[in-house]
Amino acid sequence: MEENWGLKQKVAKEAAALLYSGAEKEYKQAKVKAAKILGSHFLPSNLEVAKELDKLAEALEGPARKERLISMRGEALRIMKFLADYTPRLVGSVWRGTIRRESDIDIAVYHDKPEEILRVLRKNGVKIIRTEWITATKKGKPVESFHIYVETSAKHRVEIVVRKTEDANCRRKCEIFGDELKGLNIQELEGLLKENPTKKFIPV
Repeated sequence: MEENWGLKQKVAKEAAALLYSGAEKEYKQAKVKAAKILGSHFLPSNLEVAKELDKLAEALEGPARKERLISMRGEALRIMKFLADYTPRLVGSVWRGTIRRESDIDIAVYHDKPEEILRVLRKNGVKIIRTEWITATKKGKPVESFHIYVETSAKHRVEIVVRKTEDANCRRKCEIFGDELKGLNIQELEGLLKENPTKKFIPV
């Protein structure tokens, strides 16, 4: 059993390296490819790979990573304050504290008229790069959301996802970490930046 665990950990490390380098984009493909490279039938969980990916980013990016995280969380707060009327939440790797070089800022807002969100962003001088509708399948049903891609003054990329108002209180499970996708609201993010700006939100 211990030997199997060690091999699974090696697969997790290899999968993390594939994801970090950009050789693979999705966790499932990265795990399968890593297992094939190492001749293993044991696949790690997404959480195990995510933890190895976080360690790898920490080792390769050094102290600058924490500085960038604080900067990204600060920029996220600035944009969220513009969108305060639309229940904004910081999600993704900037919320988790697991950013790597290619990470962007992910913000979810809830409103039934995406053009209203665009109007508020433009009014506040936010640089909008592009927009698109994306349809994903959730529990067998198509779910549509509007995505707004912007760039901050510090050159951080931001993806703002506009979901329906009725979805604001829906609980969503994280496919990578396996826990609830809670994120941070404006008040929580403000408190975090004052008290512990590089805190991570990763399941033990």
